[in-house]
Amino acid sequence: MRPSRGAARRHLPTSPFSPPPPAPPAKEFAVDDQVTHDSYGLGRVVEIEGDTAVVVDFGARKVRIPAPFAKLYPL
Repeated sequence: MRPSRGAARRHLPTSPFSPPPPAPPAKEFAVDDQVTHDSYGLGRVVEIEGDTAVVVDFGARKVRIPAPFAKLYPL
């Protein structure tokens, strides 16, 4: 069995170590946004599946890219 994960540890003000960096903001896309992907190139968002994935039309094919939308950047 795997041990259960507890809550994230909080930073104590008396700690000699620096606090962990804040989480980067989540990327948000809208339908018809132009985007670029490191592997697929230029495309246009055609569908949004809540906060879980986006479907992008890259011309030759449509690709579903799940969150956290690695390698996908808005233009």
